[in-house]
Amino acid sequence: MKPRILIFSLAYLPHVGGAEVALKEITDRISDLEFHILTLNFGGELKNEKIGNVFVHRIGNGSSYISKILFIPRAARYALRLHKEQSFDAYWAMMSYMLFPIVLLRFMNVRVPYLLTLQEGDPWQRMFSRWFILPFRSLLSIGFKNASQVQVISTYLGQWATRMGFGGEVSVVPNGVDLTRFTNATHPSFVTAGTVNLITASRLVHKNALDEVIRALVLLPKNVQFVIYGSGPDESMLQKLSEKLAVSERVLFKGYSPHTELARAFSTAHIFIRPSRSEGMGNSFIEAMAAGLPVIGTQEGGIADFLFDEKRNPGKPTTGWAVDVDSPQQIALAVKDIMTNPEKVARVRTNGLALVREKYDWNLIAHDMKKLFDRVLGSA
Repeated sequence: MKPRILIFSLAYLPHVGGAEVALKEITDRISDLEFHILTLNFGGELKNEKIGNVFVHRIGNGSSYISKILFIPRAARYALRLHKEQSFDAYWAMMSYMLFPIVLLRFMNVRVPYLLTLQEGDPWQRMFSRWFILPFRSLLSIGFKNASQVQVISTYLGQWATRMGFGGEVSVVPNGVDLTRFTNATHPSFVTAGTVNLITASRLVHKNALDEVIRALVLLPKNVQFVIYGSGPDESMLQKLSEKLAVSERVLFKGYSPHTELARAFSTAHIFIRPSRSEGMGNSFIEAMAAGLPVIGTQEGGIADFLFDEKRNPGKPTTGWAVDVDSPQQIALAVKDIMTNPEKVARVRTNGLALVREKYDWNLIAHDMKKLFDRVLGSA
């Protein structure tokens, strides 16, 4: 019988973010383990189904804060019943918030070894000092201290695990790219393009700083436009900002696009951009590199693991253009540099793709994750 792993994740397919993609890509590649996942039913999805190599159990209903908070005790109660039926060999908490149901289970004398994965994109202060987290931070500390293994997607997040009390060795295993999909993209030439497309694929939230790209458009030629794939609470604000700055005709809101369609969207672009104010890692950056797009970003958080700038990282092969946080002037300069230096762009693209092939292939990542699961199962 295959060892059984129960995953705790607030969201799962069809809802797609970096964590959800990682869960799907990793579990699809590990066939000698049986995976189950407990996740929130946001409304309208099947309560129970199998997706790839994962048995999905959706509980609760709705995406409100109350629904997300109630998910914790509901998940612990449902896991208790499911554990009696399935006898899980290990748990997997996808992000720190999912430690709460595991800690509740420990209080119910259900003590199963578990892996914690940190994928958070928000800064430390927002994650662990919000009013509704502070009273329960001691519970999170219990979860960190008792984890069998902790895996993080960037060296930046590894510091969080130590700070929250994990005493073991933290394993850095990043998210990856489906190279069969993203490395086949072709792109229009800057020379022949009547319009230069800056593209992003991201949630429309403050941390992703898409407002700074819109401000940079004012400093760029009028044939440069910004194409936004994604949705989020900041959409209205971004639209109003583009109107205020008289660049609304150059900002295209494409809305949510299935992850499977992103490679096609990248093939219409010239430059990928996301000047993040904070970032755990950022899957879209790696996917853009794999697709052959020059990349502009900050070096906040986990981005510093792979975005190496010619001037800021002279000892490493250049893989992108780094800018400071909240600096539309630097964004505009980076765009102009890319538009006018084709030989440099070709060199940076080559370096970026080489880095992706070496470190960010999902097949390599799944292999490293399987080793972590073996360690967790061996600690039982």
